[in-house]
Amino acid sequence: WRLGWVAVAATLVAASGLAACGSRPDQVAAGPGPGSTTTVAPSPGPLTGSVHVTAPNTDRCDPLGDRCLLPFPSDFYTQADLGTDTGRRVHLQAASLPANVNGVRVDPTHWNELDGFSPAAAVLFQLPGLDLTATGAAPVTDVAASLAADAPVVLLDATTRRRLPYWTELDAAAEAGSVPTAYIRPAVILPEGHRIVVGLRRLRAADRSLLAPSDVFRAYRDRRRTDDANVEARRPAMERVFADLDRARVARRDLVLAWDFTVASQRALSERLLHLRDDGFARLGGDAPAFTITADVASTRTGIAREITGTYQVPRYLSGTGAPGSRFVLGPDGLPTYTGTYTAPFRCIIPTSATADHPAAAGLYGHGLLGTANQVGAAAAVSAQGNRIFCGTDLIGMASEDIANVVQIVQDVSRFDTLADRLQQGHLNTLFLGRLMIHPEGLGSSPSFQDHGRSLLTRDLAYYGLSQGGIMGGATTAVAQDWTRAVLGVPAMNYGLLLDRSVDFDNFRLLLNPSYPSAADRAIGLQLIQMLWDRGEPSGYVQHLTSRPYPGTPNHQVLLQVAFGDHQVANVATEVEARSIGARVVTPVLAPGRSPDRTPYWGVTPLTTFPYPGSAVVMFDSGSPAPPIANVPPRDGHDPHSDPRADPGAIRQIVAFVDTGLVIDVCGGAPCTAAARR
Repeated sequence: WRLGWVAVAATLVAASGLAACGSRPDQVAAGPGPGSTTTVAPSPGPLTGSVHVTAPNTDRCDPLGDRCLLPFPSDFYTQADLGTDTGRRVHLQAASLPANVNGVRVDPTHWNELDGFSPAAAVLFQLPGLDLTATGAAPVTDVAASLAADAPVVLLDATTRRRLPYWTELDAAAEAGSVPTAYIRPAVILPEGHRIVVGLRRLRAADRSLLAPSDVFRAYRDRRRTDDANVEARRPAMERVFADLDRARVARRDLVLAWDFTVASQRALSERLLHLRDDGFARLGGDAPAFTITADVASTRTGIAREITGTYQVPRYLSGTGAPGSRFVLGPDGLPTYTGTYTAPFRCIIPTSATADHPAAAGLYGHGLLGTANQVGAAAAVSAQGNRIFCGTDLIGMASEDIANVVQIVQDVSRFDTLADRLQQGHLNTLFLGRLMIHPEGLGSSPSFQDHGRSLLTRDLAYYGLSQGGIMGGATTAVAQDWTRAVLGVPAMNYGLLLDRSVDFDNFRLLLNPSYPSAADRAIGLQLIQMLWDRGEPSGYVQHLTSRPYPGTPNHQVLLQVAFGDHQVANVATEVEARSIGARVVTPVLAPGRSPDRTPYWGVTPLTTFPYPGSAVVMFDSGSPAPPIANVPPRDGHDPHSDPRADPGAIRQIVAFVDTGLVIDVCGGAPCTAAARR
């Protein structure tokens, strides 16, 4: 991460002087968002009176909140569409979306392709005077409290009628004197296509006085007729919300605010990348990707004999040459169309142990933030100890050549689809590199990968990524057909959660904050870009990573290695990923007193018996302070981000896992530690 943001900072200095998602005619419309004409919901029953309400722009701004777009996400910002898998379609209007300092509003075009909101969505709202501690709302240190019978915040899966775990926090970036945005952060990924209901009850101010609802919400709750036609049109949908909460034993009279939203479907999240994969490999047929070796040099790395660079060919689905800033070219079916060939770079390291009589397994390496294939050398220790040839490519969309496009995006969020589209092409490029490594006519057919005319490569392929590579490897692996095991080093998912808690976001803010001066707008903006990022990062794919695989895709096993107190990749984001994929956590997680959590890794099944043939998460502690509780980055003490990758036990665990699929104990039954790298 840090190396990538150094490059961003340098660029800033230089720059200064879904189409229809499938028919579901049985789907009930969830609510009357702007433009919606159909709803099926309980009758509100007799109204008890009338009240005058004043709320601006009720045709496009949810009158439940004082600020347009809040609460968010909400099915108010969708409309009925029986041509999608959820029966809804996002329907945001530009006039309701944040504007940058130049007055340019976010263009909703690409958001309105979706049939719901992000499965990683943070739920945002504002209530003047809200004090979460006085309210007793579950903090990040006690997620279990979110499921208490009397919890003041209820996050309900209305599809299954089960309550969902979360934590709450106020935005630490809120300006003094402003109403801070409140976050409800799901502690596990939200199920695809499900309808989620939010209920807030008995919320309190710092003096413990109860907060009052808005006039519009009181009119719904207390069955009072209003004089606003848009408000009245939503009443049946609100009755459905009240009925759902009543079944969950949340009394209507106690509510201060409630609403619902729909999570995007599997198809909306993954259809494009799966189409790229299936169409791309169909074009390849049974052949190996075409490739060229450009350099073959002796290595100076310990245990590595040679380093080889080259290029290979991948079907392209982007406009123009596929350069940074390009977008998918979509066909009439809304899916990316083939536009030519993309030339991707690769770099490989060959261990000294690899010989014709002792051929090496194959490994794909995922590089760090805004990096390049040249970072494959970070896998040298695993390569040498495990006799595995590692190759990497640039993960375009989030590679070094994309920095200039990132700079433009943070000044105008409307351009974010260019990152998401190129990132999906980048995943396809990685899949093709994997095929190139294991195909008989692939790299092993080149003298650079041979010993006495015999290939140095076997067909055993695994994935190993660090930092950004550990994050993005979750998405690539979920759609991978050529490997089943992946090690994700200092990983996470959900950039909408991650960025506020990363020191690497400091440089991102150099342009973001001046471009969008309001903290509330930035909070909304991060959740908006997450909706498009889902198509390229693990949040859109983890529900199919270790179980319920996509068609034609095997189940996968993953090992997550985490650095406690990581300054760059937030520990809480890794915990959410671990819960979401059903990983087990190696225990004891930490030494007594090291974690501020009431139950470290709550909701993740402990792993105490080894070797374990499944997915797991391991915390390595190198003595750094515990991360802050608020949505701010850790800054105190040593940054342990790079410590696990150099630990001998961690390396031994990686080698065993990619070779056998077994998680071994390398800490002797004690909490895992790693030496601090200075």
